[in-house]
Amino acid sequence: MPNSKVEEIVFLNGKFIAKDKAMVSVWEPGFLYGWGLFETMRAYQEKIIYFDAHLARIKNSCVPLLMQFPYTLNKLKGIIRKLIKINGFTDAYLRLTLWKTESATATLIICRKYKPYSPLKYRKGFMAGLSSFRQNENYPFAQLKTTNYLFYQLAYQEARMSGFDEAIILNSRGLITEGSRSNLFFIKDNQLFTPSLECGCLSGITRKVIFDLAKQRRIKVGEGRFTLENLYNAEGAFLTNSLMGVMPLASLAGKPIAKGKVDGLTRFLTKKYNQLLKNGI
Repeated sequence: MPNSKVEEIVFLNGKFIAKDKAMVSVWEPGFLYGWGLFETMRAYQEKIIYFDAHLARIKNSCVPLLMQFPYTLNKLKGIIRKLIKINGFTDAYLRLTLWKTESATATLIICRKYKPYSPLKYRKGFMAGLSSFRQNENYPFAQLKTTNYLFYQLAYQEARMSGFDEAIILNSRGLITEGSRSNLFFIKDNQLFTPSLECGCLSGITRKVIFDLAKQRRIKVGEGRFTLENLYNAEGAFLTNSLMGVMPLASLAGKPIAKGKVDGLTRFLTKKYNQLLKNGI
């Protein structure tokens, strides 16, 4: 039955419990060293877009971090779906966290009511700042979504303190890489372009969704090494992640992109993404 109380229920190491009663040991390597992984997902009408891809990514990421994956994929999907029902949210934010214990892998799943950005924000787009932090594209775990997340948190807070919605990060070679919590795309001559994984960006799930949508509609996507000049000369740009979906990028460091207007291709991909979200594919 749906949770009729205000108190949220979480899943922690095999049990569904009230969030205020969730406790873990301070001696666990996951707590002491940021030795863990996480996935954030949005459930709409209890359906999660690219659900299998999210769980496969975190399972595969356990291998290089020398962590055991604690459940079968089907078992984990069942737990997440049950948690959504218990909390009773029709539109939910989910975070799955795995971390290293002294002898195994701990699991925490949080389910909260999803708080969307306003329609006005999607019409106007994000204003992004240029981060002073640089991504090391040679960092061996750049492709993993680890709980050692300080780099991205600081980049994001730096941007927020300056009045921006997001931070765009360059790598050590000065090439555009990603946002502090998003992947980046831009449009030129009706084609999509995005930094390649070699630039140090995360292989985002919504990034993959955009690739799939583009392929279905024969829209070319170029992965490569791009500069700020490429972005400023674009006909449009947008950011992606699993919580906000497709968000137009209106400006960077106070300079407008495509005169600050949302281009037709971005609007088209936003519409198609939202259709997938409702279908839970």
